Amino acid sequence: MADVREEVAFAEAPLRRNLGVATLTLLASSGTLVCCVLPAVMVSLGAGAALAGLVTAVPQLVWLSEHKALVFGSAVVMLALSAALLWRARRLPCPADPAAALACRRLRTASAVLWWAALAGIATGALFAFVLPRLLA
Repeated sequence: MADVREEVAFAEAPLRRNLGVATLTLLASSGTLVCCVLPAVMVSLGAGAALAGLVTAVPQLVWLSEHKALVFGSAVVMLALSAALLWRARRLPCPADPAAALACRRLRTASAVLWWAALAGIATGALFAFVLPRLLA
């Protein structure tokens, strides 16, 4: 019985790592949303005063906006790393135990969903940070 548990833990280790990397990627991509999408949406909705209050309460938002290339670069590197790990683990076998196999499939699904959410976040942030300012200028 201990051998089966060790086999399950060994088989799930890369999947758990991928879930962690996908979560970090989502966190990095949310930084792009905070630096670029949030201010643009607030100003376009007429909430400039609320944005000024938010920047006063959280002055780190200004740093994120000033260093948006670094924020986006970090997010894209994390997204690429996460994609490489997910691609590498896509064909790893799931354990034979039904409960462990279910957990394995759930981890794969959760990692993929988080990766796509991170990609959507980075794409939305890039649209607001780099594309729309050039179109509207």
